[in-house]
Amino acid sequence: MQPVVVAYALYLVVTVPLTVLVARTLSKHGKTFLEDVFQDNRALAQSVNQLLVVGFYLVSLGFVTLFLTSDDTVLDARDVFEMLSVKVGTVALVLGVMHVGNVLVFNGIRRKHLNNATAPVPPPYPGYPAPTPHPAP
Repeated sequence: MQPVVVAYALYLVVTVPLTVLVARTLSKHGKTFLEDVFQDNRALAQSVNQLLVVGFYLVSLGFVTLFLTSDDTVLDARDVFEMLSVKVGTVALVLGVMHVGNVLVFNGIRRKHLNNATAPVPPPYPGYPAPTPHPAP
């Protein structure tokens, strides 16, 4: 078997399970977070979580597949490991960036939900009339 084929096989053996591990971690902890944000609608939390996970899989596995090819000459075991280190390292960095992106999405959803929650109206100062409520924009 050619060394480049071994490198491709090892690349897939490492990156596909890595992608699955990251996706499952995001799904598990994202679900908990979204259920906290959408306390009144757990079905919506589950749906948003599933959509984010599917999007993560599509983008991650698409990148892993596109990054599979190489023009490098692979002649021996050293070349295999050098090629693998660049490819797996790049995939790990991209997965990390995507993880940060997902966390930012979760945080944005949380902020939006918290901003939409009604803030308690502070009590008026003694001796002053209570402020009149303003209509919602």
